[in-house]
Amino acid sequence: MKVFNTLSGQKEEFLPQGNEVKMYVCGVTPYSDSHIGHAMSQVIFDVIRRYLRFRGHTVKYVQNITDIDDKIIERANRLSISTRELAEKYTNSYREDMTALNIEAPDKNPRATEEIAKMIEIIQGLVDKGYAYPAQGSVYFRVRNVPDYGKLSHRNFESMMAAENAPGSDDKESPMDFVLWKAAKPGEPAWPSPWGEGRPGWHIECSAMSLKYLGDTIDIHGGGQDLIFPHHENEIAQSESFTGVKPFVKYWLHNGLVQIGQEKMSKSLGNLVTIKEALTRYSSDAIRIFILSSHYRGPLTYSEEAIEAAERGADRLRQVVQSEGKGNEKETVDTGAYRQRFIETMDDDFNTPNALAAIFDLTREINRISDAGHSITQSQQLLSELAGVLGLTLKATEKQIDSGEVDKGEIDIAKKRGEALRKLLDEIEMVAKDPNRDIDEIQGKINLVREVRNSLRKDKQFQLADEIKDRLTRCGFTVKDTLTGTDLTFKR
Repeated sequence: MKVFNTLSGQKEEFLPQGNEVKMYVCGVTPYSDSHIGHAMSQVIFDVIRRYLRFRGHTVKYVQNITDIDDKIIERANRLSISTRELAEKYTNSYREDMTALNIEAPDKNPRATEEIAKMIEIIQGLVDKGYAYPAQGSVYFRVRNVPDYGKLSHRNFESMMAAENAPGSDDKESPMDFVLWKAAKPGEPAWPSPWGEGRPGWHIECSAMSLKYLGDTIDIHGGGQDLIFPHHENEIAQSESFTGVKPFVKYWLHNGLVQIGQEKMSKSLGNLVTIKEALTRYSSDAIRIFILSSHYRGPLTYSEEAIEAAERGADRLRQVVQSEGKGNEKETVDTGAYRQRFIETMDDDFNTPNALAAIFDLTREINRISDAGHSITQSQQLLSELAGVLGLTLKATEKQIDSGEVDKGEIDIAKKRGEALRKLLDEIEMVAKDPNRDIDEIQGKINLVREVRNSLRKDKQFQLADEIKDRLTRCGFTVKDTLTGTDLTFKR
């Protein structure tokens, strides 16, 4: 298995430190609704995570939430609400989008504002080692003390200095030095520190959360290509300087950016298509196929025509998965060959366009042998499995239901069960997070959720069972699976 490492600029054999792959991906800054550009990055790294598990690895996946930032402060002030209220609103909105896109929740999803202590610890360590210096209540990183600074973006210090247009702060020793701790400004959120009231800089947040939850060296660090410099470059400098351990990251993976025409899709340019807008018109499978039809390192040009084509492709896959075989003759598809083809192409730097090609070729073969009167059960199972590695649900759409292709009664029952389960979890969360209420008052509802989860695991619906586990864990429950079922213990 080979991956393209931004650090070396070439494909390298993927050799993680152990069977557990440690993976960190930069998350969202929640100050407005997420857009297709966010969807691209999250879908890509969700697929990478799924594929690594498919290949036998366990994966510990951490993704941060940058819930304090200049843009959050500016937007909150404009709306006359607190930064916390704004960040909470759009964090919840983002999580809804990720669920709708069938993106699995991270194992850890820390918020920057809850990790200030770790950030202060690292900053103090950098000051003690001479890599950082306080100035007027702020703290800056001395870039010149890192000889290999620029190794990720493949720039040398002199060219970076020549290209540095911003004069920087009078407090800085050099224009290239970046802020680790920002001195408090009137009316802005602030935390106490050895250097006075203030808040962390953007770059230190990711280093702190990665070091805390994954250790000094991780296997994969992911994010968009627009983060290579300065964000990821600065992460390397401060993390390796603090720990004294190299490398901070073995494999740097960066996805291309979504474009509308020749411009990058971004909030600042205002040329956004939000995930919610897209999902009102297209299925999550169509959006994922659209994204995965291009190689993750290349740019992705957004167009309605491209997603409509992806929707038609998703319809073909759904029809084959949901169809019944027309005969009982022995199955003739070489499923092993298709599986191997899928693995070989994904092993080559996660080449999802060729992986999708293998899946669609398998679909055509299934249709052919079905028309010839052969069984298609094993082929359908393989199609579902490989599609699942790409995060495709292949669930019926409203269009299929309305046309009578799928039994609406079955869909309605499943939908009602899902709604009832969500309501139960909402009630449990409300009580679990209220210090004035006793968790025992909803023990019956907790027991019911436990039984639902046991049933899901018995039916091998592990994804939904894991989603319930993640939700309960966030509420304060320890969830442990045993031979006799699920054990739940609660600690407020």
